[in-house]
Amino acid sequence: VAAPPPAALPLGFAPPRAPEAAPSAEPGDWPLGRPLAQLLDTYILAEAPDGALILVDQHAAHERLTHEALRAQLVEGGVRAQPLLLPAVVELPQADCARLLGFAEALARLGLELEGFGPGAVLVRALPALLGPADPAPLLRDLAEELAESDEALALERRLDAAVARLACHGSVRAGRRLNGAEMAALLRQMEATPRAATCSHGRPTFLRLGVAELEKLFGRR
Repeated sequence: VAAPPPAALPLGFAPPRAPEAAPSAEPGDWPLGRPLAQLLDTYILAEAPDGALILVDQHAAHERLTHEALRAQLVEGGVRAQPLLLPAVVELPQADCARLLGFAEALARLGLELEGFGPGAVLVRALPALLGPADPAPLLRDLAEELAESDEALALERRLDAAVARLACHGSVRAGRRLNGAEMAALLRQMEATPRAATCSHGRPTFLRLGVAELEKLFGRR
Protein backbone atom coordinates (compact mmCIF):
# COMPACT_ATOMS: atom_id res chain seq x y z
CA VAL A 1 0.00 0.00 0.00
CA ALA A 2 1.41 3.38 -0.99
CA ALA A 3 2.28 5.69 1.87
CA PRO A 4 0.25 8.90 1.99
CA PRO A 5 2.08 12.11 1.02
CA PRO A 6 3.29 14.25 3.94
CA ALA A 7 1.08 16.96 5.35
CA ALA A 8 1.49 20.45 3.92
CA LEU A 9 3.52 22.91 5.90
CA PRO A 10 1.63 25.56 7.85
CA LEU A 11 0.49 28.65 5.96
CA GLY A 12 3.29 31.19 5.88
CA PHE A 13 5.99 28.52 6.22
CA ALA A 14 6.13 27.14 2.72
CA PRO A 15 5.26 28.57 -0.69
CA PRO A 16 2.33 27.01 -2.53
CA ARG A 17 3.13 24.33 -5.06
CA ALA A 18 1.61 24.01 -8.51
CA PRO A 19 -0.54 20.87 -8.96
CA GLU A 20 1.88 19.44 -11.53
CA ALA A 21 4.71 19.63 -8.98
CA ALA A 22 2.95 17.43 -6.40
CA PRO A 23 5.35 14.86 -4.91
CA SER A 24 5.16 11.13 -5.54
CA ALA A 25 3.30 9.13 -2.89
CA GLU A 26 5.93 6.35 -3.12
CA PRO A 27 8.69 6.78 -0.50
CA GLY A 28 11.10 4.90 -2.77
CA ASP A 29 10.81 7.74 -5.29
CA TRP A 30 11.85 10.45 -2.84
CA PRO A 31 15.51 11.35 -3.60
CA LEU A 32 15.92 13.20 -0.30
CA GLY A 33 14.31 10.35 1.60
CA ARG A 34 12.47 10.39 4.89
CA PRO A 35 13.32 12.68 7.81
CA LEU A 36 14.87 11.05 10.85
CA ALA A 37 15.51 13.99 13.16
CA GLN A 38 16.14 17.70 13.45
CA LEU A 39 19.61 18.67 14.69
CA LEU A 40 20.32 21.89 16.59
CA ASP A 41 16.88 23.15 15.47
CA THR A 42 18.65 24.02 12.21
CA TYR A 43 19.40 20.89 10.18
CA ILE A 44 17.16 18.05 8.99
CA LEU A 45 18.72 14.58 9.01
CA ALA A 46 17.11 12.24 6.47
CA GLU A 47 17.72 8.76 5.04
CA ALA A 48 17.60 8.40 1.25
CA PRO A 49 16.14 5.27 -0.42
CA ASP A 50 19.67 3.94 -1.09
CA GLY A 51 20.65 4.34 2.57
CA ALA A 52 22.60 7.57 2.14
CA LEU A 53 22.35 10.18 4.88
CA ILE A 54 21.08 13.63 3.86
CA LEU A 55 21.68 16.73 5.96
CA VAL A 56 19.52 19.73 5.00
CA ASP A 57 20.01 23.34 6.09
CA GLN A 58 16.37 24.26 6.72
CA HIS A 59 16.81 28.02 6.26
CA ALA A 60 18.86 27.75 3.06
CA ALA A 61 16.43 25.20 1.61
CA HIS A 62 13.32 27.18 2.44
CA GLU A 63 14.94 30.36 1.12
CA ARG A 64 15.31 28.69 -2.29
CA LEU A 65 11.69 27.49 -2.21
CA THR A 66 10.46 30.98 -1.37
CA HIS A 67 12.71 32.56 -4.01
CA GLU A 68 11.39 30.29 -6.76
CA ALA A 69 7.77 30.83 -5.68
CA LEU A 70 8.22 34.62 -5.70
CA ARG A 71 10.01 34.46 -9.06
CA ALA A 72 7.18 32.37 -10.55
CA GLN A 73 4.56 34.88 -9.38
CA LEU A 74 6.63 37.76 -10.77
CA VAL A 75 6.82 36.07 -14.18
CA GLU A 76 3.07 35.43 -14.10
CA GLY A 77 2.31 39.14 -13.71
CA GLY A 78 3.35 40.16 -10.23
CA VAL A 79 3.82 38.90 -6.70
CA ARG A 80 0.57 38.73 -4.74
CA ALA A 81 0.39 41.46 -2.11
CA GLN A 82 -1.13 41.27 1.36
CA PRO A 83 -2.45 44.68 2.51
CA LEU A 84 -1.53 45.54 6.09
CA LEU A 85 -4.39 46.18 8.50
CA LEU A 86 -2.41 49.15 9.80
CA PRO A 87 0.13 50.67 7.39
CA ALA A 88 3.63 50.63 8.90
CA VAL A 89 5.88 53.68 9.04
CA VAL A 90 9.56 52.78 8.57
CA GLU A 91 12.21 55.41 9.26
CA LEU A 92 15.26 55.27 7.00
CA PRO A 93 18.05 57.58 5.85
CA GLN A 94 16.77 60.05 3.27
CA ALA A 95 18.94 58.51 0.54
CA ASP A 96 17.42 55.07 1.20
CA CYS A 97 13.90 56.50 1.18
CA ALA A 98 14.55 58.23 -2.13
CA ARG A 99 16.04 55.05 -3.60
CA LEU A 100 13.09 52.87 -2.55
CA LEU A 101 10.51 55.37 -3.73
CA GLY A 102 12.36 55.66 -7.03
CA PHE A 103 11.69 51.95 -7.48
CA ALA A 104 8.16 52.08 -6.04
CA GLU A 105 6.51 50.94 -9.26
CA ALA A 106 8.91 48.03 -9.69
CA LEU A 107 8.63 47.06 -6.01
CA ALA A 108 4.84 47.02 -6.35
CA ARG A 109 5.33 44.17 -8.83
CA LEU A 110 7.03 42.35 -5.96
CA GLY A 111 3.99 42.83 -3.72
CA LEU A 112 5.56 45.70 -1.77
CA GLU A 113 3.43 48.86 -1.78
CA LEU A 114 5.23 51.98 -0.53
CA GLU A 115 4.52 55.70 -0.23
CA GLY A 116 6.60 58.61 0.96
CA PHE A 117 6.03 59.72 4.55
CA GLY A 118 8.10 62.83 5.07
CA PRO A 119 11.81 63.22 4.26
CA GLY A 120 13.07 60.28 6.34
CA ALA A 121 10.35 57.64 6.32
CA VAL A 122 8.22 55.50 4.04
CA LEU A 123 4.71 54.16 4.57
CA VAL A 124 4.28 50.44 3.89
CA ARG A 125 0.75 49.56 2.79
CA ALA A 126 1.30 45.95 1.66
CA LEU A 127 3.88 43.18 1.79
CA PRO A 128 4.31 40.08 -0.40
CA ALA A 129 1.73 37.56 0.80
CA LEU A 130 4.27 34.71 0.70
CA LEU A 131 6.35 36.35 3.41
CA GLY A 132 3.66 36.01 6.05
CA PRO A 133 3.91 38.40 9.03
CA ALA A 134 7.33 39.83 8.11
CA ASP A 135 8.81 42.87 9.87
CA PRO A 136 8.92 45.60 7.18
CA ALA A 137 11.77 47.61 8.75
CA PRO A 138 14.68 45.16 8.24
CA LEU A 139 13.15 44.13 4.93
CA LEU A 140 13.24 47.70 3.60
CA ARG A 141 16.75 48.29 4.92
CA ASP A 142 17.98 45.20 3.09
CA LEU A 143 16.17 46.14 -0.12
CA ALA A 144 17.61 49.67 -0.03
CA GLU A 145 21.07 48.17 0.44
CA GLU A 146 20.53 45.73 -2.43
CA LEU A 147 19.37 48.48 -4.78
CA ALA A 148 22.32 50.66 -3.78
CA GLU A 149 24.80 47.84 -4.44
CA SER A 150 23.27 46.83 -7.78
CA ASP A 151 25.08 48.12 -10.82
CA GLU A 152 22.89 50.85 -12.33
CA ALA A 153 23.67 49.44 -15.77
CA LEU A 154 21.92 46.19 -14.88
CA ALA A 155 18.56 45.61 -16.52
CA LEU A 156 15.58 46.18 -14.25
CA GLU A 157 14.65 42.49 -14.35
CA ARG A 158 18.04 41.47 -12.96
CA ARG A 159 17.79 44.08 -10.23
CA LEU A 160 14.32 42.81 -9.41
CA ASP A 161 15.61 39.25 -9.18
CA ALA A 162 18.27 40.42 -6.72
CA ALA A 163 15.49 42.08 -4.72
CA VAL A 164 13.49 38.84 -4.85
CA ALA A 165 16.45 37.02 -3.30
CA ARG A 166 16.43 39.51 -0.40
CA LEU A 167 12.69 39.06 0.04
CA ALA A 168 13.09 35.28 0.06
CA CYS A 169 15.63 35.45 2.86
CA HIS A 170 13.20 37.42 5.04
CA GLY A 171 10.31 35.08 4.24
CA SER A 172 12.10 31.84 5.07
CA VAL A 173 12.06 29.68 8.17
CA ARG A 174 15.00 30.55 10.39
CA ALA A 175 17.69 28.42 11.92
CA GLY A 176 16.64 27.72 15.48
CA ARG A 177 13.00 27.01 14.67
CA ARG A 178 11.78 23.61 15.84
CA LEU A 179 10.03 21.61 13.09
CA ASN A 180 7.80 18.58 13.53
CA GLY A 181 8.00 15.45 11.40
CA ALA A 182 5.30 16.53 8.94
CA GLU A 183 6.98 19.92 8.43
CA MET A 184 10.36 18.31 7.80
CA ALA A 185 8.89 15.80 5.34
CA ALA A 186 6.97 18.51 3.48
CA LEU A 187 10.10 20.64 3.17
CA LEU A 188 12.01 17.70 1.65
CA ARG A 189 9.22 16.97 -0.83
CA GLN A 190 9.04 20.61 -1.92
CA MET A 191 12.80 20.71 -2.41
CA GLU A 192 12.50 17.74 -4.78
CA ALA A 193 9.88 19.60 -6.81
CA THR A 194 11.70 22.95 -6.96
CA PRO A 195 14.28 24.09 -9.57
CA ARG A 196 17.80 24.92 -8.36
CA ALA A 197 17.02 23.46 -4.92
CA ALA A 198 20.62 22.33 -4.36
CA THR A 199 21.68 25.89 -3.47
CA CYS A 200 20.09 28.85 -1.71
CA SER A 201 19.66 32.27 -3.32
CA HIS A 202 23.20 33.21 -2.24
CA GLY A 203 24.81 30.11 -3.72
CA ARG A 204 25.31 28.15 -0.48
CA PRO A 205 24.46 24.42 -0.52
CA THR A 206 21.06 23.52 0.89
CA PHE A 207 21.97 19.90 1.63
CA LEU A 208 24.88 17.49 1.92
CA ARG A 209 24.81 13.79 1.07
CA LEU A 210 26.89 11.07 2.73
CA GLY A 211 26.65 7.83 0.77
CA VAL A 212 26.82 4.36 2.29
CA ALA A 213 30.28 3.74 0.80
CA GLU A 214 31.59 7.00 2.27
CA LEU A 215 30.07 6.14 5.63
CA GLU A 216 31.64 2.67 5.64
CA LYS A 217 35.00 4.15 4.68
CA LEU A 218 34.82 6.57 7.61
CA PHE A 219 34.34 3.62 9.97
CA GLY A 220 37.11 1.56 8.38
CA ARG A 221 34.75 -0.98 6.83
CA ARG A 222 36.28 -0.42 3.37
